[in-house]
Amino acid sequence: MDPALLTTKAFWVDPAPLAFGAVTLPAGLEGHVLFATSGSSGIPKWVALSKKALLISAAAVNRHLQVTPHSCWGLALPIHHVGGFGVAARAHEAGCRFEHFGQSWDPEKFCNWVAGCEVTHTSLVPTQVHDLVQRNLQAPQSLRAIVVGGGRLETHLGQRARDLGWPVLASYGMTEAASQIATQGLEVLESPYKPDPIPLLPIWKAKCGDNDILLISGPALFSGYVIDGLFHPREGEWHATTDRVRLGGLSITPLGRADSLVKILGELVDPEAIEREIMAAANGLIAGSFAIVAVPDDRAGYLLQPIFEAQGPLACALPALAAYSANSPGYRRLQAPVVIGNFPCSELGKVRREELTRIFSDKFVREVS
Repeated sequence: MDPALLTTKAFWVDPAPLAFGAVTLPAGLEGHVLFATSGSSGIPKWVALSKKALLISAAAVNRHLQVTPHSCWGLALPIHHVGGFGVAARAHEAGCRFEHFGQSWDPEKFCNWVAGCEVTHTSLVPTQVHDLVQRNLQAPQSLRAIVVGGGRLETHLGQRARDLGWPVLASYGMTEAASQIATQGLEVLESPYKPDPIPLLPIWKAKCGDNDILLISGPALFSGYVIDGLFHPREGEWHATTDRVRLGGLSITPLGRADSLVKILGELVDPEAIEREIMAAANGLIAGSFAIVAVPDDRAGYLLQPIFEAQGPLACALPALAAYSANSPGYRRLQAPVVIGNFPCSELGKVRREELTRIFSDKFVREVS
């Protein structure tokens, strides 16, 4: 599908549902767009978002980032993910220019494209920001805001991007919320980069349930899920996510997925939080090339296993790993790091942790058998 079609009035008034992929569409989903996702069980499901919800989200982001009819939204993400789709929706809602980076990702070409098209606003994932920084590319002067989603942009990488002129802003969102729930504002670009807290957009209400689980309510929430050709409507005003957060005033600090928590020697441990702690202490460690996974163990319940990609910078992480181990209680101790090759990642660069755990477990079994 040509992304430019999403910026036309004809698309937004067309009642025909749109699904990005092969899915049996049940009746009653007129005026909806369906995005593929999967739960912790791995069962494929589709998030149904009304076009009205998508435009409400687009309007909230545009107001927050001071988008005007003279702005230009640039798309460098796939539209079958809600983050990429949202870029086109925002261009339509604002009545501003829209440009599409319609080629394989390349940081130099992207930089030249932004400059040539005078893009003012765009969305990227941390992997793309890393590539821009790694090539030491200076940001084009036209850029006013880069919404970074699809994962956490660590402090050292975000600051290096800012030093090169890339106006990176941390965000937090999900498909069920039509993209962004919380996004940093332009005012923080004058300060050193910090990945959190992240201000909630005005359209959202948030509260914490048991174990700090985030619940959200707002007019851009999804209508329901399609699973095996059946529509399961969302129930109630509030949607319980699978993410743990800390709320402070009107801001949010993501703490990781609830299903990442494990019991080790009777203590509740979050491997992703330990991973972030080590990432912050190890300059040069690249997000997506390092992970800590919980591996089942008969005695302790689980063991915490640091895993590195074959081409990842293991050497720069060793001092941080040693310092962490020297100051951690037994139930938070790490196993010796291992290297396994390329990590399994999503299209947007997120590590597929369950698959990574299986790869490590298979490798371990083969080596000891």
